[in-house]
Amino acid sequence: MTAKIIDGKAFAAGLRSMVAQQTAQLKDRHGLVPGLTVVIVGEDPASQIYVRNKGKVATEMGFLSDTITLARETTQDQLLNVIAGLNADPAVHGILVQLPMPDHIDEGAVIMAIDPNKDVDGLHPINAGRLSSGQNTLVPCTPLGCSMMLADHFGQGGMSGKRAVMVGRSNLVGKPMAQLLLAEHCTVTIAHSRTQDLPGLCREADILVAAVGRAEMLGGDCIKPGAVVIDVGMNRLEGPDGKTKLCGDVKFDEAREVAAAITPVPGGVGPMTIACLMVNTITAACWAGGIDAG
Repeated sequence: MTAKIIDGKAFAAGLRSMVAQQTAQLKDRHGLVPGLTVVIVGEDPASQIYVRNKGKVATEMGFLSDTITLARETTQDQLLNVIAGLNADPAVHGILVQLPMPDHIDEGAVIMAIDPNKDVDGLHPINAGRLSSGQNTLVPCTPLGCSMMLADHFGQGGMSGKRAVMVGRSNLVGKPMAQLLLAEHCTVTIAHSRTQDLPGLCREADILVAAVGRAEMLGGDCIKPGAVVIDVGMNRLEGPDGKTKLCGDVKFDEAREVAAAITPVPGGVGPMTIACLMVNTITAACWAGGIDAG
């Protein structure tokens, strides 16, 4: 058996097309243009690339897109003042502060300062609480994208009763992903670096989501035959020729021979993350305008 490849790149392209259509409708029917502002502190090269890509896609969607670049020496109070200004700006519907931030800034305090209804990263504790209690909320973009791909694969109600294992317990991916799986009536286990007999636990999963940030940590022996594997990992691994390659947390070639379906790296979860940022911005704009987000 060779697994079906879940093409996140193609899925994300369709999602972006839908968002662009929704944006045009909001403008035509309500005079509302979604506004997304990304704030970055410092000049981390990887973060600069991510921010540039987000701004490019937001502009393509028809959003009002802005990037605020602050010096690495910016104080926490100065950053909080910038966020307060964005919270008060009615033209800004989505605020994203690029992580990681310099060590002298308390990321928790920054996340807490963002208006929860503009928190398009979905990291504010209020949004986490809404998610855990089953309320409509802004969900972190990566797990939101994973859940969309799973829903598309299984169809309506198809995940109900499935055994799901989430490997990773971060606030950004692991915990919200577990909540989304619970909402689909899966039986969910959260595993992590201290889990005993991790391979054995993973082999029980009908749905296996890996988000630990360790290159090819999970081999084919961790996959239940016929399982669906969502690989969130994005790691660089040096090959025998000295060149580095992008890889996930799962050994793709091994897992592909066992699983029923799997996301590749690259081209799986990654493209969905930015697309779902646009979805969250549309949602936040509709909330601000008192419009049914659908």
